[in-house]
Amino acid sequence: MSALLFILLAAETAKLGAAIGAGLAAIGAGIGIGLIGGHAMEGIARQPEVTGDIRSNMLIAAALVEGVALFVVVVCLIVIFL
Repeated sequence: MSALLFILLAAETAKLGAAIGAGLAAIGAGIGIGLIGGHAMEGIARQPEVTGDIRSNMLIAAALVEGVALFVVVVCLIVIFL
């Protein structure tokens, strides 16, 4: 009986860890995108003539941050539901 209880407890702990991981990924992505946007605006303010280059690099970096966060959330959801 105690082995079954241990297995159930381990499964619930894994689900809790996955939920915490998904939350941390969302927080990290928000902070990352905020920093990217803030620094891009600062760069545009300093050199307005390169606005297009800064904006395109900002969008690429933000997309990469969002992609990583989305991947982490999907992995956490797989852990929760399987």
